[in-house]
Amino acid sequence: MKNLAVIALLASVTAFADLDLPRPSPFAKITQTVGLTDITVDYSSPGVKGRKIWGALVPYDQVWRTGANKATKVTFSQDVTVGDTAVPAGSYAFFAIPGATTWTLILNKDFNQGGAFNYKKELDVARVQVKPQAIPMRERLAYLVSNFTDTTASLDLEWEKIRVSLPIKLNTEAQATANIAGATDGAWVPFNQAARYMLETKKDFDAGLKLVDTSLSLKEHWFNTWTKASLLAAKKDYAQAYKLAARAKELGDAEKNGFFAAADVTKALAEWKDKH
Repeated sequence: MKNLAVIALLASVTAFADLDLPRPSPFAKITQTVGLTDITVDYSSPGVKGRKIWGALVPYDQVWRTGANKATKVTFSQDVTVGDTAVPAGSYAFFAIPGATTWTLILNKDFNQGGAFNYKKELDVARVQVKPQAIPMRERLAYLVSNFTDTTASLDLEWEKIRVSLPIKLNTEAQATANIAGATDGAWVPFNQAARYMLETKKDFDAGLKLVDTSLSLKEHWFNTWTKASLLAAKKDYAQAYKLAARAKELGDAEKNGFFAAADVTKALAEWKDKH
């Protein structure tokens, strides 16, 4: 009977441990894409519950975790600028030092910590001083990304009757320019692949020449130059094929490690030399 009583007690404890009830400070998460950058905030949302918040529950002039439970985590998918400080892509703890008239907002490298108990100033990556703004009553602490364009945004913390905003600048123009350059730089590849299919599989050399000319108009590379040389040689135009093979070798030698057809080009130059 004693063993049965112990089993019953353990069962009741387990059931209690699994009991699902509303949390005092529920977990929340927001993500907003600004330009080409995702800004994500993971936090717990405490309520006012009739308490005095600023200068009481949240003391002035002390580091605060800007939420409840674990430290609030802010993640940037790309490099950004916070205030005047460059901040690399990654995750950071978001702390604040509230004041009666001015707040200090902080991004800190140690995002995986419980509250601000182990906060170390030497791990700060950015500090910004801001003025709090008055807002209508907000019972639960919340974050939002507001006033954003393709290149700027504000990360707002709102609670009770206060809003503070972290100013963020995005590198959208440089990132978009790099993306365009990357797309343009690689646009020659599919046309060259299609031309090689016409050369090696379909044996439609005229169609292959049209495709490779499109590839070359986008970018001259040793590979599409070699493809055109091979197509011309297949049509027995060895004079032009030899010139293009020589150009392909020149481009390929400059690329060094990426010149995987070097042996084929060298062999073709030797064979075509006497045919033109």
